[in-house]
Amino acid sequence: MGELHVNMNVTLDGVIQANGGPSEQDKDFEYAGWERPYWDDESGEQLDADVQASDALLLGRTTYDIFRAYWPGQPNEIGRAFDRVPKYVASRGTPELSWDASTQVTDAAAGVRDLRERHQQIHTWGSGDLLRTLFREGLVDQVNLWMYPVVIGQGKRLFPEGTTATRFEPAEPPRSFPGGATLLRYRRLEGPPEVG
Repeated sequence: MGELHVNMNVTLDGVIQANGGPSEQDKDFEYAGWERPYWDDESGEQLDADVQASDALLLGRTTYDIFRAYWPGQPNEIGRAFDRVPKYVASRGTPELSWDASTQVTDAAAGVRDLRERHQQIHTWGSGDLLRTLFREGLVDQVNLWMYPVVIGQGKRLFPEGTTATRFEPAEPPRSFPGGATLLRYRRLEGPPEVG
């Protein structure tokens, strides 16, 4: 059975909104693009390796629309990898599925269970609303957090109130990059968080 890996870019205060830059949904967000000052070649190589390891993408509709507007035909390894793999869009609405190999998934929980039977490593990028469903259903195998050394004090949070309590263990030691980002990888553990 395949695994679902969640990849998130997050500030020290837990904000995930508009990390790469402004989009139609975030056009008035003051700090859109907050991750860009911390990019460097070494973190780019790691990001590329992570993208290459994926054999499917699972995205919420908003993230899909952002990716669909930018990634198709990009002349780099990440763009080619995203073009190559099947893309699944978790949405109950009617997303525009114009990016090659895109398919709608109307029931995220059932859909992910099916996808795990067909793919080895499914990656979710962004998609904060979808993430809550994946946690609630116990479908996340690994969380890869790209942590950036900035506090912006506003915006959509990674784990808002009501996120299902879940426990994790480190999958590997943290890795820091010259530009300031730190990559944290965690594997989900069964059972509720322990307290003491």
